[in-house]
This record gives sequence, C-alpha cells and structure tokens, in this order.
Amino acid sequence: MNTITTTNFNFSGQKSVYHGKVREVYTINDELLVMVATDRLSAFDVVMPKGIPYKGQILNQIATRFMELTQDIVPNWLVATPDPNVAVGHLCEPFKVEMVIRGYLSGHAAREYALGKRTLCGVSMPEGLKENDRFSSPIITPTTKADLGVHDEDISREAILSEGIVSEEDYLVLEKYTRALYQRGSEIAASRGLILVDTKYEFGKTKSGKIVLIDEIHTPDSSRYFYADGYQERQNSGEEQKQLSKEFVRRWLIENGFQGKEGQQIPVMTDEYIQTISERYIELYENILGEKFIKADISDINSRIEKNVLEYLSK
Repeated sequence: MNTITTTNFNFSGQKSVYHGKVREVYTINDELLVMVATDRLSAFDVVMPKGIPYKGQILNQIATRFMELTQDIVPNWLVATPDPNVAVGHLCEPFKVEMVIRGYLSGHAAREYALGKRTLCGVSMPEGLKENDRFSSPIITPTTKADLGVHDEDISREAILSEGIVSEEDYLVLEKYTRALYQRGSEIAASRGLILVDTKYEFGKTKSGKIVLIDEIHTPDSSRYFYADGYQERQNSGEEQKQLSKEFVRRWLIENGFQGKEGQQIPVMTDEYIQTISERYIELYENILGEKFIKADISDINSRIEKNVLEYLSK
C-alpha cells in the first residue's frame, strides 16, 4: 500500500522540522510553516504501525476547506495548499492547550460519566443523561497539549489561568473563537444531514500578537459526527448512533484489548482492515464536504509533495 508515514525533506530556508503524531511541520525562514499531513493513524495518543491510504490528503483537504469556510468569523494561519497533503501557513507560537468543545455526552466524556464522574475539566454535567444525549448548551473541556508519546490531560479553565498557561485576556478570546467555530461547524454539518457532536481546536499567536486558528478543524480525527437522520429514534430505543469519526477505530482497538495503556500491545491491523479504514475515511470526506473525493496520485507521494512544495517556495 502506497502511504506516506515519514518525511525527510530539506527545503530552501528550512530552519527546523517537528514530527507530530500525524503531521510533520517544517519551519521556513522563521516566517512560514509547511505542514505535511501524513497517512499515520493515531489513537489513544499512540501512532499505529501502518499508514492508511489517502488519510493525509483527506485530513488536509477537509481542514483547509473549513479554514476557508470560517475565516470570516475566526482568523487562521493558512496561506496556501500547494499539494493535496500540504498546508502552508504563518509561523505561530501555539498555545499549550487544546480547546475541546462538546455538544453531546459522547466519547471521553461519556466514559468518564459512566464511571460516576459529574464534573469534567471543572464543568458540571447534569444527572440523568444517557450516552450521546445532547447537553443543554455546549461545554468547553480543555486538555493540555502533550508532547509526542504523552497523553493529553484534562485541565480546567481555572487551572489554566492559575498556572499561567494562558493569560485570562487570551483565554477569553480562545473561548469566544471556540464557540463561534463550533456554531458554524454545527450549521454546516446540519446542512449535510450530520450532527457535529464534539471537536477540538488549536490556536496560536502570530509574530504581531494576533490569535489565529492553527492545525486542523472539523476533520474526522479532531471531531465526531453523527448522522442526524434517526438520531432521536436511536437515542429513545437505546441503539448506538451511526457516526462518522475515528471512534470506530478506537472501538476496534478496545475490543482487541488496547487503550494505549502501559504494557498493552497494539493489535495487528491486516491489509484488509486497513483498506476498510481508508474507505471509511473517504466516506467521511464525502459526507462532511458533500462532494466526491478525488484520489491524488500516490505512486510516489514523497516526490510529488517535494516537487509541489519546492515550486511554491520558489515563487
């Protein structure tokens, strides 16, 4: 399977490279970032051994499209997309928190709730909810931005401010932007027959001190979607929701004894299973963006990316 799981580019003006869980970020002339979306799959903050065909292209194209669809309400870092797997943007200093916003009791929140917890990141959750029930209003449950191989940790607004991780002035902007993005994302999702259940946003500051949205937005890696049709009926009858997200991979891993905990072995993913994951990601793309996915040439992905980025940087 032709996938891109590592990169080793050397672009003109390159100052450094950061290898994240899924993206690799090249700093150019202390001004631009070249962000390459690889085909790596991360779950429970652990990178799986094999890549997923077209996953990087899908993530990059969804993220850049949503940057364009939200730039009127929240400024972002994006400058150009010279390759299906690449976004180029302004160099920013990232905030050391991820802004998670939840409209429904799902995923991590539901798992915590099932353990009897009624407070998440300092935010109260009401009694009497079932998994996937809607909150009366969306809740923001931030996490610390962890280094590679380290789990993100839940953190409260109060702890973020008291520990000086983010100033109160900046944090109020992050909250405002988070709510505005989630509202816009929910409206777009609804127009596609979907529910944007929960998502996370990352922000940074430009050299001029402007707070902007960075990294990904409303992708299946950062967000959870349900099909709107039949949602309430499924809730009423206690059925699982039909969803578009990476949750199906997490569920498969849990069923096979893996949750990223110490001593656990990553189960073997066969080529057949990897192909089904790729197909699910394509389904996600087509439903989220409402258009057919056009597969890029993956016969030599690294060379294709290098050529396109070099051409862009030379202009």
